[in-house]
Amino acid sequence: MSQPSPPDSADARAEIKDFLTTRRAKVTPQMVGLPVVAGHRRVPGLRREEVAMLAGVSVDYYTRLERGNAAGVSEEVLDALASALLLDDAERQHLVDLARAVAPTGRMRRRRGRTKSCAVRPDTQWLLDAMPTPAAVRNGSGDYVAANTMARALYSPMFVDPLPEVAAKHPNMARFVFLDPRAHTFFPNWQAGAEDLVAMLRLSAGEDPTDSCLQALIGELCTRSREFADLWARHDVRYVCRSEKVVNHPIVGEIHLCYEPAAMATTPGMTMLIYGVEPGSPSAEALRLLSSWAATELTPTETAASQPAAPR
Repeated sequence: MSQPSPPDSADARAEIKDFLTTRRAKVTPQMVGLPVVAGHRRVPGLRREEVAMLAGVSVDYYTRLERGNAAGVSEEVLDALASALLLDDAERQHLVDLARAVAPTGRMRRRRGRTKSCAVRPDTQWLLDAMPTPAAVRNGSGDYVAANTMARALYSPMFVDPLPEVAAKHPNMARFVFLDPRAHTFFPNWQAGAEDLVAMLRLSAGEDPTDSCLQALIGELCTRSREFADLWARHDVRYVCRSEKVVNHPIVGEIHLCYEPAAMATTPGMTMLIYGVEPGSPSAEALRLLSSWAATELTPTETAASQPAAPR
């Protein structure tokens, strides 16, 4: 599948339009303290004139913004819109990112550095291998570019035994979740996890709309998965997944995991994921059994083959 070209300003305007429209539909007059007049309302959420009043702008100006004409919009207006629409921190940042995408060159341009590489330094792999619990490194597109043996064992359907139609140079959680039928069994809370995953991809796409790898992944998933396309159309954004992850592992059964995603200061755009379990719990015993299975079933050749490392 060919990669799409980086999105142009027309794409960014469409994103702003859809984002503001979907956020407005989520807010009722009662939620923002507006009186509700008896009778039928034509829209499920706020009307445009109500958003404009709450944000302190004219109806015509807000209408232009909601049509995607956000070039030159000030940060003060964006803050006022975010407050009027009850946006959380992730939604506020996403709105600012979308506005930057249509801003004139040099205005409101502040992007986090994002690496385009899919390789990690050798010492990063050493850190992962030194951890007794599952640990991995993921890039902004959700590619798992490095992992220790325990992480490969934990996500064995994705790392060790991927379906041919899902396999790629690097395992990708979104491809596994939406294109591998086993994911619905592997993740008992599949729906919540899928919603979180799409919301984080949407946030990443807003942060760097020039990331052609991420745009290609989104295009592929929208084409191949109706479930992904439906969730993508919701325009939800989120910083991180919900705190607990539950997997139904084909070897050791159900494991309840806590995890922490940490941005890597030494490699902007990369995130290190560290997993753990409650000491003395059934999940701890399952993880111990998984470690024994990994030691006997995952050969050094398998482990080394999936861990490309870049020289310093």
